[in-house]
Parts: sequence; structure tokens; C-alpha cells
Amino acid sequence: MTRFDRSKITDSAYAEEFRPDRRTLLSLGVGAAVAATGLRSAQAQDYPARPVQVLVPFAGGSASDVITRILLNRMSTSLGQAFVVDNRPGAGGNIGTAAAAHAAPDGYTLLMSTSGPLAANKALYKDLPYDPLKDLAPIGLFATLPNVIVINSKLPPKSLAELIDYAKGHPRELNYGTVGVGSSQHLAAAYFEQLTGTELTHVPYRNIAAYTPDFIAGQVPLGFQLLPNVLGLIKSGDARPLAVANDNRMTALPDVPTASEAGLKNYESAAWLALLAPANTDKAVVDKLYKAMVEAVNDPKVRALFVEQGAEPLVMDPKSLTDFMTSETTKWAGIIKKIGIEPM
Repeated sequence: MTRFDRSKITDSAYAEEFRPDRRTLLSLGVGAAVAATGLRSAQAQDYPARPVQVLVPFAGGSASDVITRILLNRMSTSLGQAFVVDNRPGAGGNIGTAAAAHAAPDGYTLLMSTSGPLAANKALYKDLPYDPLKDLAPIGLFATLPNVIVINSKLPPKSLAELIDYAKGHPRELNYGTVGVGSSQHLAAAYFEQLTGTELTHVPYRNIAAYTPDFIAGQVPLGFQLLPNVLGLIKSGDARPLAVANDNRMTALPDVPTASEAGLKNYESAAWLALLAPANTDKAVVDKLYKAMVEAVNDPKVRALFVEQGAEPLVMDPKSLTDFMTSETTKWAGIIKKIGIEPM
């Protein structure tokens, strides 16, 4: 066998002699892509092979946290792995949401986030450390928490129309409490002022526990609250629910009209809960998670527990959730700008 003598050819000739042709390179590239796709497909079939971490950007025990745990318990049964909640509260939900957005897109770090971090915060914060529409892959929306307009039962208004008339007759005298600037309650109240031409006074609190005694005492007698925050007050008779900021009545408050039924059109405000993954997560993994999520929400026991917590079960698929996040971002940006909330 003749040995190849490297010294007898130039570098260019050597390169030409041993360069694979274009068809070979294309073949190699396609083969690698097919192999990678096959590997991802196999991994998706086996997914989840270990416990899944779910970041919740709010404190443990909050309404969104409790409802998320109900969902995940059912999903873990369906998929055969534990879903472990990791609470990362702070900065209006931005800290936990950013951590999930920048996690590895392997399906083992997920996010439960809400309307604030996924829509409104884009207009509320100057330097958001993530882009909800670019850095996250929606899996699906699974519940909503409509805002309920409640008033201290000792005050005169018995209906939403009467509340609006009362507020117009007492400009800036009606105090309403929230858990902070830019919160769901604050935006719901500001939106209400914008639509009705009323002027209210905002009293922010660190948490609902601090707000409740002042509501009962009548010092801050108005609320645009999530139902879990005021359900006890309604049951005790301290709070009178006047309307639900939703297009349908709430299952837990069947006798309370929607804002539209009560005469205030186009007033919808709710905290919605969604499950997401980091961008570029394998679509097969996202699809598998979405299927398990739908099975969980359709479980009568899960639905009953959601309603018990003041939530309305509602499913949106990844595409619908993307479109919804886009429309909600536009909606709240316009409202926030119009009412003059300066970005933080």
C-alpha cells in the first residue's frame, strides 16, 4: 500500500483533496439534526424523569399560591412526578418571574405567574428584567380571580349605581385599600374611576391582614378585592359585595351581578393565573404539560377546590394565552398611562 506523502502537495491541494463535498456536509448536518430531534423526542416521551420545580413569584399562602398547589397536586398524579413549589416573592412578582425566564429550558423549571408580572408590569416598571412575550413559553391559563367591588355594610350604597352616585357626591372621601401601587386591586380601582368619572382615595397596605381591620372599622370602607381576600368579610356581613368585574357571574357569588349587569359596561378586571416555561422549551414538553393541566382543571374535585378559593376555572391553550397576554399588556399600558401612574 502506498503511503500518502504530505510533502508532495501544496496546502491548497491537500485541502481540496480532503475537503468533503457539499452533499456530504448537508447529509451530515441533516443527520445531526435528525439525531437531535430524535433525542429531544425521546426525552419528551420520558418527561418528567425527575421532580419539576415551579417558581411562584408570590408569598406562600397567597390566593395564587394556594390555587397553584391544587393544580400541581393533580398534575403530579397525572405525570407521575412531584411538582415542587418554590416561592420567590418581591418587586410585584418580577423577581420570581425573571428567575424562571432565565432558567434552563429543559422543562424542569416552570413558572406560575399572573396578570401583573405577565402584562401590567411592563408599563409599571422602567427596567423589567425579562420580556414576558420573548423570554417565556406559555403552557396555558388555568384560572382567573376576578376583582369584586365590596363596601362596608354600614355605608348607604346597596348597589353599584348607588355607589357611583355616592362617590360622585363625596369626591375623594371614599378610601379604598390595596396591597400596593400597581397591584390588581389598585389597577381595578383606577380603571373604575376612569370609567365612572369618580374620585376615590387610594390607601396602600403591606398586606391584606393590615387592611382588614380598617375596612371593618369603616376607615377604609371600599375595596376592589380578589374574593379570597374578602370572602370571610362577606360571610360575616361586614362587607357588602356590589358587583364582580367579570363578564360572567362568579360560581362562589351567584347572586352578585357582573359590573355590566349592574350598569357599568366594559369593566373587566381580574388576576389570571398561567403556567409557563422558559422560552425555547421543547414543544413536545409544553404540549405534555398543557395536556396534564387541562386534565387537572377538568377534574371536578379540582374545579370545586378552585371555586372554594374564589377562583374561576378557565383554560387557554399556549397560542390563546400568547394572544391574551399581548392584548392585556396593551390594555393595561393604556390605562396606566391615562391615570398617570409613573413607572417605578
